[in-house]
Formats: sequence, structure tokens, C-alpha cells
Amino acid sequence: MPQRKIFFLVGPTAIGKSALAIRLAKKLNCEIISLDSMQIYKGLDILSSKPSKSMRKAIAHHLLDIASPNQNFDAARYRKSALKKIEEIYSRGKIPLFTGGTGLYMSVLIDGIFKEVKTNEALREKLYAQAKRRGGDYLHRKLKGVDKAAAGKIHPHDLRRIIRALEVYQLTGKPISELWKKRSGLSGKYDIKIFGLNKDRQDLYNDINARVEKMFQNGLVNEVKKLLKEKLSLTCAQAIGIKEISGYLEGVYDLAGARELLKKNTRNYAKRQLTWFKKDKRVRWIDAGKADPLKEIISAI
Repeated sequence: MPQRKIFFLVGPTAIGKSALAIRLAKKLNCEIISLDSMQIYKGLDILSSKPSKSMRKAIAHHLLDIASPNQNFDAARYRKSALKKIEEIYSRGKIPLFTGGTGLYMSVLIDGIFKEVKTNEALREKLYAQAKRRGGDYLHRKLKGVDKAAAGKIHPHDLRRIIRALEVYQLTGKPISELWKKRSGLSGKYDIKIFGLNKDRQDLYNDINARVEKMFQNGLVNEVKKLLKEKLSLTCAQAIGIKEISGYLEGVYDLAGARELLKKNTRNYAKRQLTWFKKDKRVRWIDAGKADPLKEIISAI
């Protein structure tokens, strides 16, 4: 019996994944599952560049708006929700198409997750406070001291994963890299194809800058103002745009300064996304800046 198919369309922010996913889903009889750690939150529509209402009407989308901004939402919870959606989609005779740029979510799905270690909010808050006071690099060096293998795989700017690794070590006394070895995921059980979008770096940066401009035009400042009225969870507060707009609202810099800072931080985030996905040799790269990438993907499938 042939293995059931699962498709992944990944890549950096602002490269056009959402629009291409709609076209791909129509061609391949798919439903789309978001692979984005911020699109799961209600109220982060502009911040996370959620697919529009018309996009969602054209093709069924899943795992959007499933958590409140005051709730923590981790990779284990995402995996559990995604596995359920996969089976629901198959039951309708469709194929799951994961679309987004959160590499960790793809990893826990395909490669699995170690036996869940409970979170400790007090410990997390303490570690986030240390990062705020001494910088993320300090925590990365701390991780390197207890788990060199994990520190080598986690980017020094990936604060959320650094803190999770330190949390696991402090709660269990075991390096998270040791627990990773015991994982089991979708790999080998399904016919998985992963397509990554990339393009000329300067063209991508131009697209990012244009997207940020559009975000401001669409009401980004008001969206963040509304979000800040409630206590954001530690995970939601990491959304790019919240700190930048908060700085403007607090008078640290003007609106033009906030805009440029958001562009810069989004470009840096795109670099980190590409670094993550390029380490995964299973990804088939498609040049989104050349001819229609849809044809190349369909041909490869």
C-alpha cells in the first residue's frame, strides 16, 4: 500500500508562501495547515501576515487563531494539534499541505519530539529576565556550558529555544540533545516532500521592506496597542513587531525609527529562517524569483 502524502512549503518571511500555497492546494487537492508560531494567536493578523479572508475562503486553512495572546503555546502543543488535523484532512480525501516559516514546528512534526518535559513558568520568567538584563548571548553561552551539542544546533538569537533547552536541563538534569535522540515523528511513515522558497537576497529584502510599509498602512500600530492592553504570554511577546512598536509608544524612538527597526529585525529573522531550513538536506529549493515556482513544484511531485 503506497504511503500517504504530506507536503511542506517553507521559506523566509515575505517570500510569497501563502499565495503560492493557495495555487498549489487547488492543483493537488490539499488543505493548508499553518506552520507559523505566531499565526496561531488571535489578534496578530497584521503582525503575523495571516492569510486574508478571501484566501481562507478559497482553500480551508487550519491552526490559525487557536490561542489567545495571553496563552503560552509551545511546539509540543502545536504537534498534537497538527497530527489531529492531518487525520481530519485525510478523512475528507484531501492531502495536508503545511505552509509557513517556523522550522522548529516542521522539525517536531517530521522528526518527532522527546517525551514531554513539563514547563515551569517561574523558571522561564527568570531566564527571560536574565536575557533582558544580560542579553541572549549570555544564555547561549550558559547553554554551551551544559549542552554543547544543543548550543551548536540552536542559533544564538533563538531565545525561545535556548530558554527551553536550559529549562529542560534544569528540570531533568539531562541535556536536551540527549532527549532529542529518542524522538519519533512522521518521517518514514509518510511520503513527505518539502519545498523551500528562496530568491536573490536583495530582492527578498526589498520585499520585506515593502511588506513592513504595508503593515504600517494597514494599522499595525493600533493592532499592537490593542494587544498591549492585556498581559501577553512569554511566547506571544516574542512576535517581531511588538517590541519595535512598544518602543515607539513609549517614546524611545519616533515612528520612522520603529519602521526602520522593524525592517531590520525582520530581515535578520529571514536570515535565521534560511539558516535553519538550509541545514535540512530534505528540502528541495525553488527559486521564487524566476519562472513560476508552481510549475517546478508540480513537476517535482
